[in-house]
Amino acid sequence: MSDFNYIDLFGFLAALLTTIAFLPQLYKTWQTKSADDVSLIMLILFITGLFCWIIYGIKINSFPILIANVITFIFNFSILILKITYRKNKYE
Repeated sequence: MSDFNYIDLFGFLAALLTTIAFLPQLYKTWQTKSADDVSLIMLILFITGLFCWIIYGIKINSFPILIANVITFIFNFSILILKITYRKNKYE
């Protein structure tokens, strides 16, 4: 019998859906060179929450939580960097 926990399938599905949900925003921000419609405070709070989820995933040894939140952290941190970069360029 396999050691695979089938409940992890739901974790992986949730991880996939919530992670890819940020790809359209990242792509749009990169394409338009603008993140004016994205709240800076929301990004900072969300990234902080993702960091907490990563720590939690490590502590409970949950691969779906860890992977999903690391990838989502990277996507949202990229949006934050683009927002800051494009805001600086806008006022030069």
